[in-house]
Amino acid sequence: MVIDKLFYKTLFKNSFSGPFNVKFWDGEVKKYGEGEGEFEIILNEPIDKMDIINDPSLALGEAYMTNKLDIQGNIQRVIESLYNSKESIFNDCTKPVKLVKKMTHNAKNNKKNIQYHYDIGNDFYRLWLDDTMTYSCAYFKSSGDSLSTAQKNKVEYILKKLCLREGDTLLDIGCGWGELILTAAKEYKVKAMGITLSSEQFERVSERIKLEGLSDFVEVQLLDYRELKNRKFDKVVSVGMLEHVGKDNLIDYFATVDTLLNEKGVSLLHCITGIDGGGVDTWIDKYIFPGGYIPLLKELISNITDKKFEVTDVESLRMHYARTLEQWAVNFENSLPEIRKTKDETFIRMWRLYLHSCAASFNCGNINLHQILFAKGANNDLPWTREYMYK
Repeated sequence: MVIDKLFYKTLFKNSFSGPFNVKFWDGEVKKYGEGEGEFEIILNEPIDKMDIINDPSLALGEAYMTNKLDIQGNIQRVIESLYNSKESIFNDCTKPVKLVKKMTHNAKNNKKNIQYHYDIGNDFYRLWLDDTMTYSCAYFKSSGDSLSTAQKNKVEYILKKLCLREGDTLLDIGCGWGELILTAAKEYKVKAMGITLSSEQFERVSERIKLEGLSDFVEVQLLDYRELKNRKFDKVVSVGMLEHVGKDNLIDYFATVDTLLNEKGVSLLHCITGIDGGGVDTWIDKYIFPGGYIPLLKELISNITDKKFEVTDVESLRMHYARTLEQWAVNFENSLPEIRKTKDETFIRMWRLYLHSCAASFNCGNINLHQILFAKGANNDLPWTREYMYK
């Protein structure tokens, strides 16, 4: 194994921004950097060298999942140290927005991809999400906000941005477990509709509508956004859904919103955005969000303005998503006794890596989260300043 160890020793040189140790399968420990190691990379067995060279994200992600590679220390900080090392040989190939294989994003494939991730089980998500079952970036008004408070803040913030009025019609594309449409109906007396491709989300939203007596105000359908016909809405919102439509369908998404919106209607898009290039990490694509695509902000703005929409507000919530993911990760770890009753260790290590690596990516600025508000035509009734969003 001398050659393998030499390869790894070279591989890890300058790969992290702080001091660390690598422990090999035979017990040897190699120290890197000055001072006490901040963490330790444990190689329980060799990882195929060509796999690492060809796709380090996929190779190392799979190695962690199967315990060929382990980490002693805070996983998020380890990944941040990797991203922050300018001299790392991983620098160009482990960016979290790397273009992956093209795939057809028809209704059938989109439903399959959505159900792969979101239909793991409502009971699983309930263990580590907040009590609103909101699975998207929260909005922390203060450092002391709980996750539940921050998620309610986010819904409230979006509804304020949309300038909802009693009697408005609202469509939520990718409505999740329904918190936004239910809140909109209760607080603004709007007629709200949600659509989702997740069977389990659809069932839960349907239950909530009945339990809360909102059948006259809220409806939900198990439907692809392109299949919604002969309906018009005053407001259209989409939170954490556009990342699933694919690069080639961005044009179609905004064309569909144009068709669904009434004249002078308002839409809000809440979406992860790339920095260096559109795409997605190959490990994330294979194990977490198959078929996903993270667009660049300029791609979104270009597509929005190409449809003659008027962009009225753009806001970055990058650090809010980092904190959201950090709190999800804590909740996930605290729920392991229950999770282990239905999930194996490979699944647990996969989700642990997913939550921590995404938090690291937002903290390091490798990806962002933007809310974009736009109107169909010149809407002179919208407030002239942003003050209304904070009342």
